[in-house]
Amino acid sequence: MSENSHDSGSTPATGPTHAPDPRAWVAPLIATIVTLPMGLVALLVGGLSPMACDSCNGAAADSFHDSWTTAWTALWIGLILALIVLIASWAVPHQLRNAARRVGLALTAPTVVGVTFVAFMALVDWP
Repeated sequence: MSENSHDSGSTPATGPTHAPDPRAWVAPLIATIVTLPMGLVALLVGGLSPMACDSCNGAAADSFHDSWTTAWTALWIGLILALIVLIASWAVPHQLRNAARRVGLALTAPTVVGVTFVAFMALVDWP
């Protein structure tokens, strides 16, 4: 009989790709340790950036406020996307065949925060 037959109630043999990954928590943990502080710093800088135009008035203040509102929305959307990717890196099944997917998601989360922050800074019409 073949090794995958179901005789006498035995379970089929699993391949090495279906084996559990003992280090499945490493990449998501490192991504969490990096991504969450980066996101908090991005929120802090983004939240304090309206003070750059405290002395502005007239057209400069209106231009800054309109661009900041758009950039603030983009920052929040990007940070929420990074959080979703971070959660997805934890949610990938802990099997060896998913190791590359898990590491890819874990690397994507801080990258999304960085790209989002750069986009925020570029979208704001600084005085």
